[in-house]
Amino acid sequence: MNKRLLLSLVTLFIGNLIHAQNVVINELDSRNPGVDTAEFIELKTQSPNTPLDGYVMVLFNGSSSGGNSSYYTLDLDGFVTDFNGLFVIGGADVSPSPNFIVSQNTFQNGVDAVGIYVGNDFDYPDGTLATTANLEDALVYSHGQSDGQDLPGLLDFQGIINENTNGEGLTQSIQRADDGSWFVADPTPRQPNQGGGTDPIFIDVITDGNTVNEGEDFTITIETSQTLPESFTLNYTLANGDFDQNDFTGSTTLTINQGEDLASVTINITDDDIDEGDEVMLISIDEPNPPYVLLQNEIEIIVIDNDFVVADWGSPVNPTFDEVNSTAPAGYYDAIDGKSGQELIDAIQDIIAEEGVVRIHTYTDIIDILKEADQSPDNSNQVWLIYREENRAKYMFQTGSTGTTFWNREHVFPRSRGGFFSIEDDGIATGINFWWNTNADSLRHGNSDAHALRAADANENSSRGNKHYGDYTGPTNNVGSFYGDVARSAFYMAIRFNDLDVADGFPTETGFLGDLTILLDWHELDPADDFEMNRNNVIYEWQQNRNPFIDFPELVDYIWGDKQGDVWNNPLSTFDEEFENFSFYPNPSTGKLNIKGLETGEVEVFDVQGKSLQNFNINGETSIDLNLSSGIYLLRFTSNSTSTVERLIIK
Repeated sequence: MNKRLLLSLVTLFIGNLIHAQNVVINELDSRNPGVDTAEFIELKTQSPNTPLDGYVMVLFNGSSSGGNSSYYTLDLDGFVTDFNGLFVIGGADVSPSPNFIVSQNTFQNGVDAVGIYVGNDFDYPDGTLATTANLEDALVYSHGQSDGQDLPGLLDFQGIINENTNGEGLTQSIQRADDGSWFVADPTPRQPNQGGGTDPIFIDVITDGNTVNEGEDFTITIETSQTLPESFTLNYTLANGDFDQNDFTGSTTLTINQGEDLASVTINITDDDIDEGDEVMLISIDEPNPPYVLLQNEIEIIVIDNDFVVADWGSPVNPTFDEVNSTAPAGYYDAIDGKSGQELIDAIQDIIAEEGVVRIHTYTDIIDILKEADQSPDNSNQVWLIYREENRAKYMFQTGSTGTTFWNREHVFPRSRGGFFSIEDDGIATGINFWWNTNADSLRHGNSDAHALRAADANENSSRGNKHYGDYTGPTNNVGSFYGDVARSAFYMAIRFNDLDVADGFPTETGFLGDLTILLDWHELDPADDFEMNRNNVIYEWQQNRNPFIDFPELVDYIWGDKQGDVWNNPLSTFDEEFENFSFYPNPSTGKLNIKGLETGEVEVFDVQGKSLQNFNINGETSIDLNLSSGIYLLRFTSNSTSTVERLIIK
């Protein structure tokens, strides 16, 4: 026989052996209401313990924007189906635990498709059109949507399977019956869809909770679904990133003895003197031998660091001034000196939007920027939340659909009003050393300009929505510590980008944010403090631009206030000697207030909503009686055309 022909036949025979065990899609849960990390795809082979080498799973997006093309690919080399011939790919909250864990929201809701191909992941880069070439199996699915009708033809699949067949909002999955047909029912990951096979022994992992403090003990318990006929040992690791072997003591094996169904181990978290920040301990368990199946794995436990830094300056509700100096380089604002009107506006924009100098980072990078810029002065492991006026642990950033107790990124200038948006690359954290070039016309970059993004309680962020300021004034009983912050942020955006502006009232046109009058009042009532100056410095390190209305709050009057048209002259110093020896006391007060350090002037009393309540003249050392109910008030002291705003508590 011809040697070349013999070699071809051998190659064909080996190839047929490799793929003799067809891999099929056995089950899909693409939408799990309220728990995005509980979605999965289950594959199946005819025989148990079958290698998946040579196959690749490809997900296709059937929406108009997705173009029936691939958006996620997983090479299956190295994976092996279990004792029932099953292999589950899913989120961390799938139970029983998946054989391979993917990140949240990996599976789109449809009309979309899953394809199993003979090949490698690099054969199907993102954007590859759905095809039947080398296709082993496919599933086209939906939740009742109408787009994506071309996918069945592209994948030679009969129809579209609706995961909502039994009703919207149910936690259901699409499952392959033993005869090859499809049905929709309650999910059965890692179990045969219609029974049979080998019954697994399930292993439940029980912990003391999802947090532990440094220096405390933490118990991990495993429990099996039945009494064991023989002893069973489970191995696991706890290290994750910066959390390593030096951060805990205790065994990383657990053994359940014959005749029992429970075992526990105690882990002691090392109490060191190092400020490492809150860390994540990851309980990562080795896949057990059959017939044991983990109900959960990759369990995250937050280790609360009791070593943290308290800043030298106060939070927005206990503000300090002149403790944090601007890091603007010498000459940064020279170009605006001597300008007025539109020339002044153009000169400011030339600085804060200078192409080739100013940088914009991705929307995902904003998370790290806010962890630094909005770091709480009270605890370096927490962020300060705008609107709610409270601290929240940095690790509590929202990653799922539930916002309660979590924080996220709040656009001071709402996206829907600004007309900017995210792109695919916004989902990648690239760090401080990578950025986009930008200019005054790069409106899309308003989406991730850190000067206009703040850490906010996720639910409060939803309550604000895209409301104008004035229509939105914050949650009940807030003290208005964010008033000036959002005003100066909105003023910055109006100068930074050509298509944005602040306006009177509540405009409906895209590009406008209101209410200008209220924002001007808030700017006066809540002056720039050390917290704002610190975040201005942090953002400058990332973006190489500053918010000039924090460095020079008086600039607001020259653009929108009563000094419009006047010539701006850069001050030699931001320190104002007028109030150098000024003080008022007691604070808190029962109503009587003593003022000293001002020769002449006046004090005006406002409630936290900015309504003027009382006005008094000051002549040297002055005592005044305030007829106010218990609460928090704002006092504006004015002397020789210079003002300062302070907070007063009435008991």
